[in-house]
Amino acid sequence: MVLTKNRVMFTYEDLKNWEPDNFRHEIIEGEHIMSPSPRIPHQEIVRKLTIFLSKYVEETKLGRIFVSPVDVVFHESDVCVPDLVFVSTENLAIVREENIQGAPDLVIEVLSPGSEKRDREVKYKRYAYYGVKEYWIVDPERRLVEVYDLAANQLLQVVPKIQPLSTPLFPDLDLDLATVF
Repeated sequence: MVLTKNRVMFTYEDLKNWEPDNFRHEIIEGEHIMSPSPRIPHQEIVRKLTIFLSKYVEETKLGRIFVSPVDVVFHESDVCVPDLVFVSTENLAIVREENIQGAPDLVIEVLSPGSEKRDREVKYKRYAYYGVKEYWIVDPERRLVEVYDLAANQLLQVVPKIQPLSTPLFPDLDLDLATVF
């Protein structure tokens, strides 16, 4: 006799009906993932990236930047809450009043204690599967940014804090990572 584990599959409707608390709730492949609010150093990095990227995107009229918490609904059973999201002007139709429905052009995750495996493996695969073009993993401990081309499943570059950051999505970006870290 083979015993199988019955698994509860959660959906975005479940997520919307949970009582608000101080945790980040996501649904990945129907599984409820809950994590505490990020620490202050994490939030400082997110704040600095938001300020710089928002200014850059507004000046170049490339699209819009969104900062967590914002639900990115890929599917009713795949809802992520990235730290930062960029949606290009061409794709703004996916931005709704309540959430983003579909793949943003860029997703940025800042690693936190306990989130590294999920950000590097689980979320990487989900973002690639649903068509996110570019994925940045910001590593506060090592003070660097990893830039991935998800369509090619390829690490494009590892940028330490002593180098400026530009990417295929933002070729004329000149982000001084020393100001971020």
